[in-house]
Amino acid sequence: MIRVLVVDDYEPFRRYICATLGKSLDFRVVAEVSDGLQAVHEAEALLPDLILLDIGLPGLDGIEAARRIRQVSPESTILFVSQESSSDVIQTALHSGALGYVVKAHAASELLAAIEAVRSGRKYVSEGNGLMRRS
Repeated sequence: MIRVLVVDDYEPFRRYICATLGKSLDFRVVAEVSDGLQAVHEAEALLPDLILLDIGLPGLDGIEAARRIRQVSPESTILFVSQESSSDVIQTALHSGALGYVVKAHAASELLAAIEAVRSGRKYVSEGNGLMRRS
């Protein structure tokens, strides 16, 4: 079972992610939080297998949260799920310690494939953003 921390300040999207993951017996959402500092604290306390992390968070943005999470929970896999789609933002996010990046507009078709890729140690970046593909 993959233990998941879901981090997004938009509650309806958190619900969507949790519902999507809930369709599979492979996932268990261990916590949902709405800001970056809470994400760091929960990552340290729970040591989840996977963290689904937004970038635009109050208090501490997702990129800085990812950097801090790398320190307190180095075994957790980080997958960004964000509405930001610029290549600069995506590259910065990936350099902060994440293995993947899904643009929210593509989450319905890409989220589960992205999770599978990053949990297998492969990078994943949403289609159609001009960067790289799955590797």
